[in-house]
Amino acid sequence: MTTAPTPFASNRRTSKKAGYTLTELLVVMVILGLLAAFVGPMLFSQIGGAKSRSAETQIASFATSLNFYRLDVGSLPDASIGLEALVRQPSGVSGWNGPYLNSDEGIPLDPWDEPYIYQLVGPGHAVIRSLGRDKREGGEGEDADISRDIR
Repeated sequence: MTTAPTPFASNRRTSKKAGYTLTELLVVMVILGLLAAFVGPMLFSQIGGAKSRSAETQIASFATSLNFYRLDVGSLPDASIGLEALVRQPSGVSGWNGPYLNSDEGIPLDPWDEPYIYQLVGPGHAVIRSLGRDKREGGEGEDADISRDIR
């Protein structure tokens, strides 16, 4: 009669081969590091692009709201009140039928936590813009100004 090996006996034979060597762990760590080095910059560039697209969308919303304001009031807001005219009625303005933006907190800041710039260029012509990530005029990529003319 033969006896079956006990589970403990089979573990003794393989216990020296179980687990990973330090070399295998280092190879895996190097591979993960290389993947992070290639994928990380791509992810961060997408985040920056999302901020620019968010600013463009917000400026488009302002432009639409300003057009409704102009239809009701007859002109664009003065530079002194600017975009605030979209959420609060300026004194001395008749025909205001706002608020034109759904915002309990006033005019939102751009994605880089700066106020949007409203400039009245001429009669019936205004410009709304954000200076981008660098918060200075000009620039390229994420540092580029984002603007829209309203006529």
